[in-house]
Amino acid sequence: MNNINEKNLPKVYLDYLEYSDLTPQSRNEQMKAVKRILSRLHNYLEKMNLDLDKLTIDHIDAFLAELNAHYASSTQRLHRSFIRGFLSYLYQQRGILKRNLAPLVVGPPLFAQSKPPCFLRPDEIKRLFENVQLSTAWEIRTYALLHLAYTLGLRPQEICSITLDDINFTQKWLTLRYRKANNPITLPLSEPTIKAIVAYIIGARPDSEQRYLFLNIKKPHKSITARKVSSDLGQLMKKAGIQATAYWLRHTYAQNMLENGASIFEVKEMLGHNHVESSKKYIHIHTKMMREVLFYEEI
Repeated sequence: MNNINEKNLPKVYLDYLEYSDLTPQSRNEQMKAVKRILSRLHNYLEKMNLDLDKLTIDHIDAFLAELNAHYASSTQRLHRSFIRGFLSYLYQQRGILKRNLAPLVVGPPLFAQSKPPCFLRPDEIKRLFENVQLSTAWEIRTYALLHLAYTLGLRPQEICSITLDDINFTQKWLTLRYRKANNPITLPLSEPTIKAIVAYIIGARPDSEQRYLFLNIKKPHKSITARKVSSDLGQLMKKAGIQATAYWLRHTYAQNMLENGASIFEVKEMLGHNHVESSKKYIHIHTKMMREVLFYEEI
């Protein structure tokens, strides 16, 4: 390891050390570790002939890969936390970085998902809604299914289980009584979603004593199945030239939540997951999406 005395560090590094040195506990071993990692970073940037204000996530990834090559995973996590703290300082306190790189500093396990959730891009969502025709009962019903899947992230099974009694049209909310995790929840309905549901009830829903919202178009007018919800939404996507499934809409909803600042625990609650680990897989895609948006990197 290359050692460098604290006095040889540039002023911005020293300023950060002083800024971070807030408690007696941090003046000992942890502060020594932070100094050591900042020294390694400074050496790396000098070797690359790179100024701090030109840093990108690529540079940080390369530095951490070199730094952590022979350390245990627990030490690697500690190093990443040190670097996040310094990057946050450069962005928030000093304005040296024009973008906050700290949230994008992640470990290899985050990029090792074998089957990460797939989601639709904004242009695909736009194309999907624009391709909906409302001239037949099937199209009107599928339009309502699309709104519920996209704006609330509902599973096909949750959609087909909705009854007329679950919807409050005045207050604009929907109660899901039967969820996979057995945790009923009341969700707000957007104005477009309310309108799509009302259009279906008035213009396409068969006259029936059944209380389920979505019914078969042809007799017998029973509740449609989860498979039918998936099939209809898949058919709609195919018509719009999009190779995807109904669950991509659910994944897209989760990504939109993260993009709007929701915590992983809020995503867990809204999606009805039993465990937060089920929700964490969405961070994988969200982080890669953020990298692409901010730095035009290919996914």
